[in-house]
Amino acid sequence: MPVSNHTHLENDLWAAADELRANSRLRASDYSLPVLGLIFLKYADHKFTHATERFQAEVEEQPRSRRRRDPLSPDRYKAAGVLYLPDAARYAALVALPEGANIGKAINDAMKAIEAHNEALADVLPKTYIRFENSILRALLRIFNGIPMDIEGDVFGKIYEYFLGNFAMAEGQRGGEFFTPTSIVRLIVEIIEPFHGRVGDLACGSGGMFVQSARFVRRHQGQTGNVSVYGQERVADTVRLCKMNLAVHRLEGDVRQANSYYEDLIRCTGRLDFVMANPPFNVNRIDKERLKNDTARYPLGMPSVDNGNYLWIQLFYSALNATGRAGFVMANSASDARGSELELRKKLIQGGVVDVMVAVGSNFFYTVTLPCTLWFLDKRKGAEAQGREDKVLFIDARRIYTQVDRAHREFTSAQIEFLANIARLYRGEVPETGEGSADLMVEHFPAGVYQDVPGLCKVATLDEIAAQGWSLNPGRYVGVPEREEDPDFDFEAALTGLNEELEMLNAEAHELEARIGENVGEILNARTQGREDAEMSADPILTLGDAPIEVDVEDAAENHDKYLYLK
Repeated sequence: MPVSNHTHLENDLWAAADELRANSRLRASDYSLPVLGLIFLKYADHKFTHATERFQAEVEEQPRSRRRRDPLSPDRYKAAGVLYLPDAARYAALVALPEGANIGKAINDAMKAIEAHNEALADVLPKTYIRFENSILRALLRIFNGIPMDIEGDVFGKIYEYFLGNFAMAEGQRGGEFFTPTSIVRLIVEIIEPFHGRVGDLACGSGGMFVQSARFVRRHQGQTGNVSVYGQERVADTVRLCKMNLAVHRLEGDVRQANSYYEDLIRCTGRLDFVMANPPFNVNRIDKERLKNDTARYPLGMPSVDNGNYLWIQLFYSALNATGRAGFVMANSASDARGSELELRKKLIQGGVVDVMVAVGSNFFYTVTLPCTLWFLDKRKGAEAQGREDKVLFIDARRIYTQVDRAHREFTSAQIEFLANIARLYRGEVPETGEGSADLMVEHFPAGVYQDVPGLCKVATLDEIAAQGWSLNPGRYVGVPEREEDPDFDFEAALTGLNEELEMLNAEAHELEARIGENVGEILNARTQGREDAEMSADPILTLGDAPIEVDVEDAAENHDKYLYLK
């Protein structure tokens, strides 16, 4: 099956699997990891089948005297980068289970067998299938068995990624913890260009940053073997998602379960060539007493506010080696934060490591509708900056997007390439047009060199940034887009009309102000009079015949009926 047809395959597989969930009592969170585990199993079986056919063909071509004793040993598969599957773990064996068989137990046993023969997957694969009804498991096995054996390219990886995205959307807030929208990840990768070396993500989720880095390398005719992957993730199930994701994309990496605020299990401080991340925003209640003496990982100091944004920023900064680059997602508020966070941001800017800032519009994420900012740090600016040492590129991409549905937006491939090309021109690199950005490049950069474009991009000096209170908000620098002049536009008439409208609004405002003042005065007078009346009526004495009685004023106000007969 050609790669171009994979979109229909993804849609069909998802529709069938989601229909099963909708007709069961399962939540998306209960369903996602086991379903992704079955996709992984089908992928592993696909690779194992093709490897077996290749090994057998190689044996047939050799003279009997030179044939290996065991041409299909586990070591042979391992040497070829293929997961070894024992007979009980073969997908066909599971599909062929007879009626009445305990399918959940059979799949659990298959997952355990794969882990036993492949140390890298120890305690990674899901083994909760016993919770599922036999009918659902049999249907799921048949659905994924429909993936054709002649598929080409990275189709299994794309199917896995497609399911990850759909599960993230279905799970809402939790989905955002393990999945970053692909177009955001791709833009980060295209700007930092991780061609080689150590690539790390300290909030790696399901590993999307690693996957897109590998695709970037392959697309530029590089070898993924030149890239080493390091990741940390707090949630155990998400670590499992990540390791399966790496496996179906033919990647290996050192991914650990850890809380990155307090732990550096991958020993990344000062060692990474590239850092990419989408950390949780505005986290509070972090124990800064445990962190304040760790000056290697938090070299700029502790923020006084109860917010983790500038702790994450320092973790990414300190993980880079002397020529490293970082790209990460951050809350908009971090770009303009005041107080102690401003001082930390000022140190970063004055240190010459802030390279590019990109403002992204709303509705790109599944869990929040708020816009965000992409930060890009570059420690190599000092040595290879070519005049960029005291400059920062600001890009306002809030008007650039494609509407996916009513609630979600994304960047197209052409838009991603165009935005990354702005950074390439700024760095003096050759722009790329293979993804369809040629028209956008001609429109905005006709000479093929960088220039400030009002409303889109601006290179600001440190003096200009200091004048803006050390803000890193692109909107403060790029301005608004230029508009073409309308030959029929009458400026004087338009200005006169606007002035008349302003005078009317001012008159209405004064009238409302006067009415509000009158109402407030009446309210204050009524309250004053009420207090005076209450003082005069304190402990009033009424008589019933010749006998005086005391009356409680508040009780009389609430229960006046019982006092009507008193005179």
